[in-house]
Amino acid sequence: MTDSAQDGGASPRRVRVGVVGASGYSGEELVRLLLGHPHVELSAVTSRQYAGQTVAQVFPRFSSHPGARALVFSEPRAEVLAREADVIFLALPHGVAAEYAVPLVQLGCRVIDLSADFRLRRREVYQEFYGHPHPAPEMLSQAVYGLPELYRERIRDATLVAAAGCYPTGVLVPWVPLLRAGLIRPEGLVADALSGVSGAGRKAELDYLFVECNESLRPYAVPKHRHLSEIEQELSVAAGQSVVIQFTPHLVPVNRGILTTLYAMPVAEVRDAAGAAKLAEAVGACYEAAYGQEPFVRRLSGKALPDTKNVVGTNQIELAWRADPRTGRLLVMSAEDNIVKGASGQALQCLNLMCGYPETAGLL
Repeated sequence: MTDSAQDGGASPRRVRVGVVGASGYSGEELVRLLLGHPHVELSAVTSRQYAGQTVAQVFPRFSSHPGARALVFSEPRAEVLAREADVIFLALPHGVAAEYAVPLVQLGCRVIDLSADFRLRRREVYQEFYGHPHPAPEMLSQAVYGLPELYRERIRDATLVAAAGCYPTGVLVPWVPLLRAGLIRPEGLVADALSGVSGAGRKAELDYLFVECNESLRPYAVPKHRHLSEIEQELSVAAGQSVVIQFTPHLVPVNRGILTTLYAMPVAEVRDAAGAAKLAEAVGACYEAAYGQEPFVRRLSGKALPDTKNVVGTNQIELAWRADPRTGRLLVMSAEDNIVKGASGQALQCLNLMCGYPETAGLL
């Protein structure tokens, strides 16, 4: 069961917020959300590429906002950022984010990291999946995994939050309550996920050019995607034992959105339609207990199934489930926006918790 979903009261003052790496897809989305947030002041944005230009110049779609016309991109310097902002978002690649997180925390800032640098609890797992030693292993025990539906109360008091990855969000939100409740077996779990091209970030690489992606579907990072490390970590915590899953990500020719299909064997064997109906009812009751009060988890009923068009641009994650009497398996499906619920929106949800704002502030 998740922590209480009750919203806190509004803070007495506007918190100053900075975004390091504000020119990438996640950084741009953070700028959009923060400019419209009722309780924060976006006081600093950094980008080496665009230093000296205003937010409105770099992102013309924000030009009608006074803050975007006045706010200038700067070079990222921890000591300057610590003077300009109380909370800092790091929208940077893994390995780079830690270089800023360490001094910012030491200078008294609260940090929300959108990279993978602080999501893992064990340095050896980080090295295995990311191919180099962890840049700040002494801070791993300090970081809180930033998935509010699972760790809300810990996030409230955290100094360093590691926002959950996009693929892990689409896997963990559906599976964790079922593992905690003992409804599915922790063995033989399979996840297939399809992601829009923005999931690769704003970079010029051959594989992500329009001509290479358009009218094309392909798997990638098989059989060991980096996000497996945090998925298996959190599933193991939920199950109370080591969990290893099969995970296959796919690139699909859309800008954004992730659709995930999960396959699991239930603890109670399903042999016929009556057994399938009983399992589906138990799963629905489990999700009601876990997410009935969650503002951003939409449980679908009837024949409805998750659809990325219904979540793109929002912080919602959609869930649906089916018990298959032919195979005995439970299928759970989820849809989310990889840039919002899978990155920037989720990070802002964490900020709201950390600052005592209503959790939905700036996200509805």
